[in-house]
Amino acid sequence: MELSSESSEWLNYHHLRYFWAVAREGGLVRAARRLRVSAPSISAQIAALESALREKLFHRAGRGLELTDFGRVVLGYAEEIFTLGRELLLTRAAGPVARPVRLAAGVVDSLPKRAAFDLLRPALRDAPGLMLSCHEGSLAELLGRLAAHRLDVVLADEPAPPGTPGRISNHALGEGGTVFLATAALARSMRGKFPRRLHHAPALLPAPRAVFRRDLDDWFRGGGVEPRIAGEFDDAALAMEAAAEGLGFVAVPEAVAKESAARFGLTRVGKSDACRTRFFAITAERRHDHPAIQAIIAPRGRAAR
Repeated sequence: MELSSESSEWLNYHHLRYFWAVAREGGLVRAARRLRVSAPSISAQIAALESALREKLFHRAGRGLELTDFGRVVLGYAEEIFTLGRELLLTRAAGPVARPVRLAAGVVDSLPKRAAFDLLRPALRDAPGLMLSCHEGSLAELLGRLAAHRLDVVLADEPAPPGTPGRISNHALGEGGTVFLATAALARSMRGKFPRRLHHAPALLPAPRAVFRRDLDDWFRGGGVEPRIAGEFDDAALAMEAAAEGLGFVAVPEAVAKESAARFGLTRVGKSDACRTRFFAITAERRHDHPAIQAIIAPRGRAAR
């Protein structure tokens, strides 16, 4: 990484490693203990890095240190740099073999894990030896990492919204209806025909900020159905665990309904083709030629913006 001639022509990777250690350990003292050096020494190295980059990397937060916005960007690059360094050493030890393909994928926390794995399956199939790292979070958080080039792709149940920073593409991967699942005992207690049988029944719903929740709410209102909200979840997997305990019914994409029912011991209450679930791969422009991303998006056609 080349810097201006007024500071230093090359980045000092020792300074970067000290910064990386403090960011990962959450403070100077823990990083010093791990690296077996003094905390003042690490502090001096980080100050030198900040001087070279002409930006603050940390700010005080109580007794600890917190990354600045620029510090989070630098951390992303540091993690990539040191991961590549470990790969280089492994490649040297293994002999002259092909460099593994790496894919850093973000998965929106509201997306069912089975659906996310199915979306990743073409990459795992078509890129032998793929080194895959998955990171879960909110759409806004993951899009920030994508813009900072810390992720190659984000898998989501909604497209990136207009105004998202950077040159972002939304690739539609498919859609389907919604299936409602519950334990057999709860299903027996839900009287009437579907969807009326959901009226006043306990519901385990996505968090209000999730696009799937908004779609469900619209569908409920359109059908005159008012379920009793028994829980709201950012994590779809946790909602399934709660459903398995009989705490309420859940709504899942049709594509994963059969596997979800079998895994969690649930039964089908009904299905709506009007309430649609959609899947997207969101990429930054420079990642379009990534072979694993091509495997994910190519079978499903052109990008949608």
